[in-house]
Amino acid sequence: MMLDLVVIGGAITLGPLHNTAFILLLSGPRGVRKGMAFIVAWLACLVGVIAGVVLMTGGQPLVHKSAPSTAALALKLLLGFGMVYYGVRKRRRGNRPRQSPKWFARLDNVSLWSAAGLGILLQPWGIVAAGGATVVQANMSSAATWLALFGYVLLATSSLLVMELYATFRPAAAATELDGLRTWIEGHQDQAIVVLSLLLGLWLVAQSLYELVS
Repeated sequence: MMLDLVVIGGAITLGPLHNTAFILLLSGPRGVRKGMAFIVAWLACLVGVIAGVVLMTGGQPLVHKSAPSTAALALKLLLGFGMVYYGVRKRRRGNRPRQSPKWFARLDNVSLWSAAGLGILLQPWGIVAAGGATVVQANMSSAATWLALFGYVLLATSSLLVMELYATFRPAAAATELDGLRTWIEGHQDQAIVVLSLLLGLWLVAQSLYELVS
């Protein structure tokens, strides 16, 4: 479970779309406060999914080969195939000139509540669902499990936290460097999506098939 959560958490934090939107939030008036609202909503989603899964399992790992355990693995397998399909399809379409969504241009003027809403809207829910399907194996009576879940949430939020702290303590330097980072991300967004989709998808497929047949 721990290794799966590391892979999934890393894929979440590297997603290009929410990182681009977050940089645009930071660049506007009260950017740090809007960034914090985004992060709080983002964290609430991750913690909410984990809490929901733990409540359903009672804090005990599902019995191997039981119907609920098989269903969770089937969900991860389906998500993995979906990511691989999406990555392959996007790669075959090739790199095309990409323009940011029009609503990105308005992000520097959104309210705190809208910034929080974006933290929910831009959550990569397919990957988060894969994380939830992994948490069904959590044994909440173990301190190691608590540390693993905390590390997963922290890793999945790490890119946002780093940018938020940078903008808080080094606002002048952050304004320039984060804008350059946003430009780079936008120029490599398709490649990043393809790589993340294929790598994570193949990982989920391989892990799920292994668990299903073992």
